Amino acid sequence: MTNFLENYQTELIYSAILLVILFIVRTIIVISVKRIGKRSGTTEARANLIGRYVTVVFILIALLIEAFILGFETHDITLVFSSVFAVIGIGLFAIWSILSNVTSGVIMFFSFPYKVGDKIKIHDKDYPVEAIIEDIRAFQLILREDNGDLVTYPNNLILQKAVTLIQKDALNDINTN
Repeated sequence: MTNFLENYQTELIYSAILLVILFIVRTIIVISVKRIGKRSGTTEARANLIGRYVTVVFILIALLIEAFILGFETHDITLVFSSVFAVIGIGLFAIWSILSNVTSGVIMFFSFPYKVGDKIKIHDKDYPVEAIIEDIRAFQLILREDNGDLVTYPNNLILQKAVTLIQKDALNDINTN
């Protein structure tokens, strides 16, 4: 054990420094995302979801940097990552609609002008919807129509359609009456 620590002392120190730096940067980003979420009036669950996405990205970055710290050659790393990305690419192509909904959910977290409780009208020629936003999730919006029907609307479609704000925070108006 002592021999191991002596042989890999530099790598262990660099690894510890890497983990501390990435943990600090991740914490700063997650706190910033939560502040942005509070300022824009989104739910804490959505901010936590974005925080999880940030954590996954930082884990992948840490693995890549750790490979260099441990002395892997560039061609070895590129071979592994190209193989992994080929498999992931095939898998993501097969489930592209799920990926587009998740990506749309992230975009909506930072720039969606409507909040939970707002009454909106989605101008869709096939299925126009006029409803109150009950929840904004990773894959879809949960909408409640006036007749009580529950509608789930995919995030990627809501960014592609024209949307009109009918009444700001209609959910609170219904609850107070």
